[in-house]
Amino acid sequence: MENTLGLEIIEVVEQAAIASARWMGKGEKDIADQVAVEAMRERMNKIHMRGRIVIGEGERDNAPMLYIGEEVGICSREDAKDFCNPDELVEIDIAVDPCEGTNLVAYGQPGSMAVLAISEKGGLFAAPDFYMKKLAAPPAAKGKVDIDKSATENLKILAECLERSIEELVVVVMKRERHNGLIKEIREAGARVQLISDGDVGAAVSCGFAGTNIHCLMGIGAAPEGVISAAAMRAMGGHFQGQLIYDPEVVKTGLIGESKEANIERMNSMNITDVDKVYDAHELASGNTVLFAACGITSGNLMQGVRFFHGGARTQSLVISSQSKSVRFVDTIHMSGEPKIVQLH
Repeated sequence: MENTLGLEIIEVVEQAAIASARWMGKGEKDIADQVAVEAMRERMNKIHMRGRIVIGEGERDNAPMLYIGEEVGICSREDAKDFCNPDELVEIDIAVDPCEGTNLVAYGQPGSMAVLAISEKGGLFAAPDFYMKKLAAPPAAKGKVDIDKSATENLKILAECLERSIEELVVVVMKRERHNGLIKEIREAGARVQLISDGDVGAAVSCGFAGTNIHCLMGIGAAPEGVISAAAMRAMGGHFQGQLIYDPEVVKTGLIGESKEANIERMNSMNITDVDKVYDAHELASGNTVLFAACGITSGNLMQGVRFFHGGARTQSLVISSQSKSVRFVDTIHMSGEPKIVQLH
C-alpha cells in the first residue's frame, strides 16, 4: 500500500493545504474548509484505487463532499471495469480532515493542517460524529499512562518515563469550559498547560516527537479526529487512548445530538455495544498497514505552513508509515505556469 499510494496521498494533502491557505487570515472558515474538501476530493479521484470515506466532514459540518460512505478513486467510477483489474485493485478505508483547525486558518493562527489516514478495507474505526476523551503521550510512556487514571497520576508516570520532573512537562488541552477542572488539576500537579483553540490532531502527533516541547494531550475533542490521531500514533509507536463521549451534558456544546439515550441508540446501530469502552491506537487503527499524511496550512510545531511566491508555492508535509516504520518530512515546490529557477529563502 505504501509503495502504491505513498506519493499520491502526499499530493492529496498538499493540494488541500494550498487551496485552504489562499483563505488564510480572511475570516472565512467555512470557505477555507470547503476549498480544502474540494481539492482533496479532486486529487483522490485521480488515484488508481477504490477508496471509501469512513471518517469525513461528518454530519456536524453538514458537508456536501467527502461524507462518510462516499467512494473515491478511479476504480470507484461506474466504468471502472474498463480500466481497473480486480486482481490488482487496492481497496482502502480513508479518514480525512481536509482543514484541521478551520478557525486557525480563518484568523491566521498557527497549527492548521490538511490530514488523512488510510488503511486496508476495515482497518480504521468508523467513529460516530461524537466527542472523544483522549490521552496521547510519547512512545516511552506507551502502555504505562492510562486514560482511566487521574491527570495527576499520569503526570507522575509520564515524568518517570521521560526522566523529567513534572514541572518540565507541557500538556496540551483544548480551551473549553468542560476542561476547567482538568486544567486546574494539571497546574496543581506542577505541569505546564498549553491551551489551544482548535486542532488537537497536531497536538497528539507532536507528542510522538522529541523536541516539540509537547509531552501529553489530555481532554475531550472530536471523535473522528481521534481516529486520525490514533492512526499516526499507532504508526510511530506512541501512546493513544480514546473513549467516546455521548452525553451532551459532558461536552457542553449541543453538537452531538439531543439526548444521551438517542446517542446510545445510534452507537448501537453502528455495532458499538460497549459504549464506554476505552480504545487504544491499535483498536482505532487496526489495519495491517496504516499510513498517516499531513500538510501544514499555517505553520505549527511540526511543519511550516504554505508559503506562496511568484509562480508557485512551497509546502511541508509529514508521512508516517506502519509498513516501513518510517517518518518522512517532505518539502515540495509547486510551480505554476512555465518552469523557472526557484529561489529558496
